[in-house]
Amino acid sequence: MRQASQTQARKKDAHEKIQLGGLIAKAGLRYEKRALLLGLLIDGASRIKADNAERARLLAIGEKAFANDPD
Repeated sequence: MRQASQTQARKKDAHEKIQLGGLIAKAGLRYEKRALLLGLLIDGASRIKADNAERARLLAIGEKAFANDPD
């Protein structure tokens, strides 16, 4: 039972990572260096924690991108 639970957790984790990688590709950043991507994410995380207007602006951009793309 424990092994089945661990297998399910690993599959869920792998699926989440695949989805996150898809977001990088969807944003057009597939060929950027990993350090740059991490820097963008760290900077973005600090911005949305400090500024609700920035959070709303970025959310609107993302929602529009999803709405325009049926994937």
